[in-house]
This record gives sequence, C-alpha cells and structure tokens, in this order.
Amino acid sequence: MNGTWEILKLLSDPTRVRILSLVQAEELSVGELGEILDMAQSRISSQLAQLRSSELVQDRREGKKAYYSLRPDVPSSTLELLQAACGAVAQQPEIQTDQSNLERVLQKRRAHQENYFNLIAGKLGKNYCPGRSWEAIGHLALRLAPAIEVADLGAGEGLLSQLLARRVARVWCVDNSPRMVEVGTELAEKNGLANLSYKLGDIEAVPLSDRSVDLSILSQALHHARHPEKALREAFRILRPGGQLLLLDLKAHTFEKARELYADVWLGFSENDLHQMMRDIGFDQVEVTTVSREEREPHFETLLASGTRPEG
Repeated sequence: MNGTWEILKLLSDPTRVRILSLVQAEELSVGELGEILDMAQSRISSQLAQLRSSELVQDRREGKKAYYSLRPDVPSSTLELLQAACGAVAQQPEIQTDQSNLERVLQKRRAHQENYFNLIAGKLGKNYCPGRSWEAIGHLALRLAPAIEVADLGAGEGLLSQLLARRVARVWCVDNSPRMVEVGTELAEKNGLANLSYKLGDIEAVPLSDRSVDLSILSQALHHARHPEKALREAFRILRPGGQLLLLDLKAHTFEKARELYADVWLGFSENDLHQMMRDIGFDQVEVTTVSREEREPHFETLLASGTRPEG
C-alpha cells in the first residue's frame, strides 16, 4: 500500500473520487462505470489501473468482463481518507447525477437477470415463425389502448397515429411540414378516421392547450429539434396530470453525414442526458433503455424513453 501522500495525490483527481464513490457502494464493470459517468471506457480503465496499482480497488473476472470494487482490506486510516473525500463532495451535482445513474444501471442489471426476460431476449425475433411479425405484434398491442387523447408530435404522415386512431378517443398529429399535414389529412379522410386531426406546428411550440392530452408521443422527432429541452417541455405542458410521454429516438452516435442525409440537428442522445433532461423538466418514473441496434453500418441504436407527469 502506498503512503498517505500518494493516497492524497490520487484523491486530488475528481474522476477518481467519483469512481471510488461508486465502487465502494457497488461492484461495477468498466462498461457500467462508463455509462454512469458518461465517459469513454478507455478513460475509465486508465483511472482504474491507477487505483488498482495503489491497492485501493480490486477486480473480479466474469467471462470477458471485469468487475471492480473497493478492496476489503484497505487500512482503516486510508479508508477514513477515502470516506472523507467522498463525503466532502457527496452533495455536488456530478455525484448526485452519478448516484441517479447508478440506480438506473442497477435496475437495468436486475431486469436482465430475470429468467423470463432473458428467455425472450434470447429467442424473440431470431428465428422465423410463421405469422409472427412486428407489424402483427403492434396491431395486437394497439388492441390494449384505452380511450385516451393522444398527441403525436413531429408525426410526419402519422402512420403510427393512423393505427392509434382506430383504438383511442382522439389523436392530434403535429408537424411543421405543410405537405406532411396535407398528406396525413387526406389519409385520415380516406380511412374514415374522424377522430384524427392534423395541425401545422412546431414541436417546440405545440398548438395544443395545457393539460389537454393523456399521452404525448415523440417518435424519432427529438433529434430534429433545435432545442430538445423545449420540445420535451411542450410534451410535458400538454399532458394531463398522470399522463405519459413515450419517446423513441436515436442513441448518441458519430455518423456526421446524418446531418446532410436526414436533416438531423442532433446526433442522437445518450441515455444519461435524456434521462436527466426529462427529470429536470419534471417527469416522474423516468425510464430510458436501448431497445434496438441496426445490423448495417453505421449501426444506429434506438432509445425508448418514458415518463409520467405527476398528479396534482
């Protein structure tokens, strides 16, 4: 074990203190630490190597993964220094965010440990099954939709809303493209969907009243917003108490050509950033999960996020 001066030197780095605050509470992999801290795994590994060489943390191998935790035999004098350093910064915004992200990562880990979900994740969609398709499953799920009012924000032609309108009380489609609104309105009339209405408007200034819908949907629309926080605030504003936001969008990526090819303003969002934005706006029961990854390059990944407007 290195001397007290060396320990104090290690504790002078904020990233190492953040890591120590986490691994003294829970054994975590490099990937999980990277997700919690929103840092590259190479940077995390470099800091862990220093902490391990100073005999402050230990690693445990499980397959290809290594899990890190605080060594149980750290001398009491050194442990007091660590606890004092971590306690001194416990109320800092970064530490508070780390603790929130830690809980979310642990919830995700627990979910993966459920045998039932592991079984589904391992088999669903990998093998051909006659009559099974995501389109068919989607129609089945829509049968469960209650008689609610829905706002589809950045709806485009509103293909999702065309399906929803067959089951819910009313659907409002909002899009800033006059042509999309025109085509969507024609489709609604053609299909006899009198409860489906299109409005020309921006997702950052939604032309709907406060607390007027039960469900807000942002499906692959947020990365087109100039100010994503404004769009999320608008989705929150129009929700009735107890109403829910459902959001599908790209996970953060580095495919710069997306700006030119698809008119994207943002190159996706990290799970941590999206989770924090929704919490800051006031959503409760926030969940953000990666639900798909494309096989072809650039391997876009999709996030599914949900949150509820508090009652009252």
